Amino acid sequence: MRMRAMQPLSKPSQRVWWLTLLLILPLALQAAEPLPSWKDGPSRQAIVGFVTSVIQQGGKDFIAPAERIAVFDNDGTLWSEQPLYFEVLFALDEVRRMAPQHPEWQEKQPFKAVLENDRKALAAAGEKGLMQIVGATHTGLTTEQFHANAQRWLAKSVHPRSHKPYTEMVFQPMLELLGYLRDNGFKTYIVSGGEVAFMRAFAEEVYGIPPEQVIGTTFASQFQNKDGTFSILRQARLAHNDDGPGKPESIESIIGRRPVFAFGNSDGDLQMLQWTMAGKGLRLAGLVHHTDGQREWAYDRKSNIGRLDKALDQATSNKWVVVDMAEEWTRVYPGDPDPSHP
Repeated sequence: MRMRAMQPLSKPSQRVWWLTLLLILPLALQAAEPLPSWKDGPSRQAIVGFVTSVIQQGGKDFIAPAERIAVFDNDGTLWSEQPLYFEVLFALDEVRRMAPQHPEWQEKQPFKAVLENDRKALAAAGEKGLMQIVGATHTGLTTEQFHANAQRWLAKSVHPRSHKPYTEMVFQPMLELLGYLRDNGFKTYIVSGGEVAFMRAFAEEVYGIPPEQVIGTTFASQFQNKDGTFSILRQARLAHNDDGPGKPESIESIIGRRPVFAFGNSDGDLQMLQWTMAGKGLRLAGLVHHTDGQREWAYDRKSNIGRLDKALDQATSNKWVVVDMAEEWTRVYPGDPDPSHP
């Protein structure tokens, strides 16, 4: 078949073509730019520089895809954690929901304090009281029952200050970071002090991280066979506390590879970052520093929730990445306006 020669564009058509190109090209470049909600500051430069180096085939810092393991804390790193860890707020709401089936809670602490909204008495109960509340709401039921309870709460509950669903209080820049790493051959894991089944109730939908890549605090469990119906019963006994040194321990036990990239936000993440950086070759450790009292919260060394003290000192002395939320993120949550892209 004879091909007809392409006719040159007329001058009006040329003008339309160039105008279209000028309009589309900036949008195309913007779409290709990684981490769009991160300002072009030290943290973004360090992250992009690291990823660019380790994916360069034949380069001195190349990391094979199988070894590109990235681990992230959850509370305060991937989503907010104030005024209480969101899982604690879930447990408190579960006490209120379950109270009609437990009339003894009306006079029994710390449940009485929860039902009466007595913050002073609840604070006095301390960590022991909190563990009683978590035990009562997280154990004595099957994994399927607990999963359904967590998903029901997440679907209907909103944060007391923002009035947003909790799953909308994830950090947009960190969602972009997770996607950027996966696009470059990294396998992303959550390694958090939160209870593993609670995080698995939303991690895949919200973060794109499947259940098998979610590591957290775990309760003992028991296989059950009741008349041919099989289930896993969650027992009121802690099997592993995935905080502090528990994080590298669970990474070694479950992943079996030392991460090359790790992000946290508090002293509870310090050992995970240390373990990551102690390996050979190029690595990156980072902290989300909560400096934005206007769009989120500002806290670090003296906070009872997500205290960042020793880890901040080590990050500074070791030149780890410390993300200044107020200065380096153009927006915090997915629904926030982005002033850099009006």
